[in-house]
Amino acid sequence: MSLVDLIAQADERGLAASGLACLDRCVPLLGGDDEILRPLWGNLTEASDAADWGGTLDLIRGKLGEADGADDGGDEAVLLARRMLAAAPAERTGAQVRLWADACSVASLQIHRLLDPADDPATIDSRRAGRTQDMPPLAAAELRRQITVLEVVAGHGAGGLRRALEVSVEGRRVLRAVVSRRARGRK
Repeated sequence: MSLVDLIAQADERGLAASGLACLDRCVPLLGGDDEILRPLWGNLTEASDAADWGGTLDLIRGKLGEADGADDGGDEAVLLARRMLAAAPAERTGAQVRLWADACSVASLQIHRLLDPADDPATIDSRRAGRTQDMPPLAAAELRRQITVLEVVAGHGAGGLRRALEVSVEGRRVLRAVVSRRARGRK
């Protein structure tokens, strides 16, 4: 099943996990630590109150700085990550979360394409639709992670959140290494 199909079929929790996982993997671009989004992950559990999502989100936005682009240094990848954070809905409801998850999917794939030294001749839409032949490795791995997050949450509900978080942590480590290598290359 394509990523587009998985997003279309996902429930509210799956969509929130999908968008959050994309943002989580891109946290190194925002200067956040590995635990910065943990409270939002906790808000997706069975015992959580969806009404707490907005307040938690506001606290995290405050810690990561405003999404005004002032400190992105003209870096498109950083700007896209800031937009993901800025676009996160204040309420964790199906329609709002669906739009955010879809936008985060596109933005995160674009970030990974920007950071991958290999060019990708295909469009992001074609990649999300399942055409992955000759896809650059960094972006291909991101696509697989997005699919995995949606599949484990769809298959296991709140019980799949741990695996979704593990997938996100793995991707964050990879992106942190890429960002670090890129920063060293600019010096």
